[in-house]
Amino acid sequence: MLVGIISDTHGTLPPSVDAAFVGVDQILHAGDVGAPWIIDHLETIAPVIAVRGNMDSGDLGWRLPEQALLRFGTYRVLMIHHAASLLRDGLPPGVSVVVSGHTHRASVQSVDGVLYVNPGSAGGRSRDGRGPTVALLDCAAEPPAARIIEL
Repeated sequence: MLVGIISDTHGTLPPSVDAAFVGVDQILHAGDVGAPWIIDHLETIAPVIAVRGNMDSGDLGWRLPEQALLRFGTYRVLMIHHAASLLRDGLPPGVSVVVSGHTHRASVQSVDGVLYVNPGSAGGRSRDGRGPTVALLDCAAEPPAARIIEL
C-alpha cells in the first residue's frame, strides 16, 4: 500500500501535488488544511483521512479529529498535527509509524523502531529552505519506508 502524506497546506495546494500522488492508495493530511476544498480536491486522487491543525477553525475545526490511529496492513499509523504531545505522553502500543506536521520542516527518521514522517509544508511557508514538500509512505515495505518529494 502506498500512502501520500501532506500537511500544512494553509488553503493552498500546488498543482504538482496531483503528479506526486499518482498511484497512491490513501492520502493522509496531517493538519492545517486551511480550506475544505483542499480535502475535496485530494479526494479526487485517493481517499483522504485528515486531522485538525492548530490553524484549522470553523467548519474544519469541528469536522476534523485531533488525531487518528490507523492500520495499513500490519502497521499501526498514528497521525497528529503537532507531535510534541506524543513525546511527552508516549505512543499507544504497537504504533509503527507517526505522521505529523506543524513544523514546516520535512523529515523522515526512525527512532527506537518507530518511523516518524513529517512531510513538511505543501502550501505554507517552508522553514527548511526546501520549498513545498509532501511524502510517500510505502507500507508494503518491511519495515515501512518513507521519502520526501519536493514539489
